[in-house]
Amino acid sequence: MRSKLTQYPAINHLMKLLLVFFFFLFLLFLVLRSTSSSTTHQILVSNSSDPQDHQVEAQESKNPNCSPTDTTTCAKIPPSLAQALVHYVTTNITPQQTFNEISVTMRVLLQKKSPSNLLVFGLGHDSLMWAALNHGGHTVFLEEDKSWIDQIEASKVLLPTLMDYSIFHVVYDTQVNQADQLLKICMGDDECKVVGDPRVSKCGLAHKGLPKEVYETEWDLIMVDAPTGYHDAAPGRMSAIYTAGLMARNREDGETHVFVHDVDRVVEDKFSRAFLCDGYLTEQEGRLRHFTIPSHRTRLGRPFCPRLH
Repeated sequence: MRSKLTQYPAINHLMKLLLVFFFFLFLLFLVLRSTSSSTTHQILVSNSSDPQDHQVEAQESKNPNCSPTDTTTCAKIPPSLAQALVHYVTTNITPQQTFNEISVTMRVLLQKKSPSNLLVFGLGHDSLMWAALNHGGHTVFLEEDKSWIDQIEASKVLLPTLMDYSIFHVVYDTQVNQADQLLKICMGDDECKVVGDPRVSKCGLAHKGLPKEVYETEWDLIMVDAPTGYHDAAPGRMSAIYTAGLMARNREDGETHVFVHDVDRVVEDKFSRAFLCDGYLTEQEGRLRHFTIPSHRTRLGRPFCPRLH
């Protein structure tokens, strides 16, 4: 989640600025294109004599981002996006994910027809970006390092007046050096294939210490980019990956998009394939895997992992 220093800071800074500039230019293009399409559709509808078309126009006019008295409101980029653009252009610290990796999640967020619930395991230099991309939705960050949370909050990089988000401190009781043993035990434990609330699960990988809000919200997207997992004594992402998959299966209906970063590492690779399932793998871009997991409560008897043909 947090950027690492390189051997050539000046060149690295310039490259990052260029990357961020083109990324937000691309995002701005998508926003303006969407706005233009909506405006064109409204003009066509207003000239129509079909009463049903006028009903559609009335429904679209309820967009909370548009002011009924100011027709220019929809032509402006959201304040949260403007804040993110200024922040990343004026800093030499940028997200660790590549442009192509970020674009996978961004595409899903932009395709959603309503504001999304986005859960992010980790709080990093990319947090402002995720909150801004989920404009109009609710974003929750789960972070293991309390001092890092205090630092982010003191910096006022994330402003609650511009976006809807929450940050929670989370404690993990596993370590990377336990990963092989946990995988072996849990793969052979039928309790780990039972779909339900993680708080009552009998599987040793289910995280039971998350905030109540996390368990009781139906998440549209979950990003697993934490906790720390690059040395043996680190907590690792074993329980985060398993719990994300369990919450996705336990939702009332619909589907959840689960993203796992750093799948070039052994833990992220093995645990995402085992508990998010190759059958639910939608795509992989670089070090990011995207799984689309349907609700298991809408169809009883659905196997924990679908069979691969």
